[in-house]
Amino acid sequence: MRVLLINAAGDAGGAGGVCIEIAQKYAAEGHEVVLAYGRYAKLDPKAVPFARRIGTPLDVRLHAVKSMLLDAHGLGSVRATRRFLAWAETWKPDLVWLHNLHGYYVNYELLFAWIKRHPELEVRWTLHDCWAFTGHCAYFTMAGCEKWKTSCSACPQKGSYPASLMLDRSKENYARKQKAFTGVKNMTLITPSRWLARLVKESFLKDYPVQVVYNTIDRTIFKPVPSDFRQRYYLEDKKIVLGVSFAWQEPRKGLNDLLELRALLPDEYVLVLVGLTDELMKTLPAGVIGLGKTGSREELAEIYTAADVFVNPTHEDNYPTVNLEAQACGTPVITYNTGGSPESVPPENVVPCGDVEALAARIREMLE
Repeated sequence: MRVLLINAAGDAGGAGGVCIEIAQKYAAEGHEVVLAYGRYAKLDPKAVPFARRIGTPLDVRLHAVKSMLLDAHGLGSVRATRRFLAWAETWKPDLVWLHNLHGYYVNYELLFAWIKRHPELEVRWTLHDCWAFTGHCAYFTMAGCEKWKTSCSACPQKGSYPASLMLDRSKENYARKQKAFTGVKNMTLITPSRWLARLVKESFLKDYPVQVVYNTIDRTIFKPVPSDFRQRYYLEDKKIVLGVSFAWQEPRKGLNDLLELRALLPDEYVLVLVGLTDELMKTLPAGVIGLGKTGSREELAEIYTAADVFVNPTHEDNYPTVNLEAQACGTPVITYNTGGSPESVPPENVVPCGDVEALAARIREMLE
């Protein structure tokens, strides 16, 4: 069997890591596998045997410009997509497994028109967020928006990813997605959380079968490991509260909540934040240690192991793998009751979304 995976990225994080795991599984069973990606030139070494890039870095930049000026995300990359589909037509996959189609690299109308011309294909689509059934955004929890249930318009998050700096075409985008994404003969939707599965059944994708398949992590890496992190940062006598994200600049990730949390905890607690930009690190108050992106997953596992508790203050998310990684390293997780984040955490460690005082109380109850 020939398996074609399509995703924005070919790196080891998030959806890219899920694709790599799927590719390795099918290859180990003797199948031919191609992982078609578009947005990032830097590949995880594990992806290299399967990788085929859609388009070029210039194609991505031009698509991004079109998206930002015309609110036309997923409608650029026409030439790149046609070249890719010409190759796919000759390669003749048996299974097409879609992942993130947003990311400035593929034209979803051309892709789905090709899929519909091949009803013999088995199609699976793993949704890692809500973009597939909205007129613009990837998440709408913080905005409290429910327009996606009927038809988007006057988008309250036009400036959020995938940001449009000028036009608002959310109504048109909604209609074009609905036309493109519905009517596929043999497609199954896969969600990494029960939360997202429920939303899908309220959207224009409701007629497809939906399977909930939780994301997994590499437990040969994420496990309790020897760590000198406390010694390197002189934290031997401190209680470490850890937060990890590579998108702290997005308000939904809850950085401001963690800084508020710092003020509610005694001096023997220290807050360690991983994944900050240089600009954000310059704004941190006393009692907060800011680190950039780690050099490897092994290094991240050492930090998880050293921490006393991991706090995930996300305000909207699907099924964050950081929760899984921390717990696999022996560190308990506290999170907000939002999206699919609570689905991987013990109920007693889930607090109301935005309630920083409840976060502080649960941390102290756990560690004192």
